[in-house]
Amino acid sequence: MTVTRAAEASVHPRIDSEDTHVNDLQLLRAMVRVRCVEEVLADVYRDEQEMRTPVHFSIGQEATAVGVCAALRTEDIVYSGHRCHAHYLAKGGDLRAMVAELYGRESGCAAGRGGSVHLVDEAAGFGASSAILGEMIAVATGTAWAFARERAPRVAVTFFGDGASEEGVFHESLNFAALRRLPVLYVCENNQYSLTSPLPARQPAGTGIGERAGGYGIPVSRVDGNDVTAVRSAAAAAVEHCRAGRGPRFLELDTYRWREHVGPNWDHEHGGRSRAEVRSWMRRCPIARATAALRGGEPSVEKLVTAWEEEFRAEARTAVAHAKSAAWPKVGDLLAGTYGDMK
Repeated sequence: MTVTRAAEASVHPRIDSEDTHVNDLQLLRAMVRVRCVEEVLADVYRDEQEMRTPVHFSIGQEATAVGVCAALRTEDIVYSGHRCHAHYLAKGGDLRAMVAELYGRESGCAAGRGGSVHLVDEAAGFGASSAILGEMIAVATGTAWAFARERAPRVAVTFFGDGASEEGVFHESLNFAALRRLPVLYVCENNQYSLTSPLPARQPAGTGIGERAGGYGIPVSRVDGNDVTAVRSAAAAAVEHCRAGRGPRFLELDTYRWREHVGPNWDHEHGGRSRAEVRSWMRRCPIARATAALRGGEPSVEKLVTAWEEEFRAEARTAVAHAKSAAWPKVGDLLAGTYGDMK
């Protein structure tokens, strides 16, 4: 596929693994889009105070979402946790529907009822996201079981953070997936923190998240999560393994979120992390690294990035304007889709 300029499009073309022309420039473009959308939303959230939903931004982690989703087909299903915007967009989710959801509007992807942490786009193969820590690990495992029983050549993927690896459902799900040889890819975005608690404060020295997954006999790959081409390569091999009926795979992607755990601000100002630590990870920016790697073969890459930034910021602002003018959910539909609506 050729990624086209679409500042006014409600659904942005995604990178599809079946496209033989996918290249590193497209991966960079997809990361720039995710970054620009989230930065615009962070600014609007902070300055206007109109979005009445918690927001968990992935600024700094774009390579994990883009790299993994570039290895997937549309019919593969992705599940995510509370930090879900990047996964939704990388899988091809409707931007306007996502922003409308943040504003609680009827045209939102969850009809204005879920907010930032409960996104869905079935047409794009984005199954759901949830704020309950580790919940979607089990849901993806169940989806993979359905795929296996139906003998469908599809893969279920679940993104989660390092904190979710400390939940019981993590171990239960991996054990079941290994036992049943399910086509599920577990993607741990190890951004080193659970809220403001670093890994060394939560897990014994000399142990690792990937080692725990490997204990169930699941093949594990640990990858630099800020290197989008390395992530795509590892994800492609893992997805092929799953799709071939050889059981689950596990990716541990080392990365780092720049902003606070929840909200549009920086947490180093409040003692959550040191300014020096945040800056050291910002120097490992996945977009800057991908841009530098492409410079030799594409001398005008910086100009392209600048043009994309202008395009995608305009796209995000247009989505915000559409959301603000959209209708609110009807009071009479308040219980629609709930147990209270069942007759």
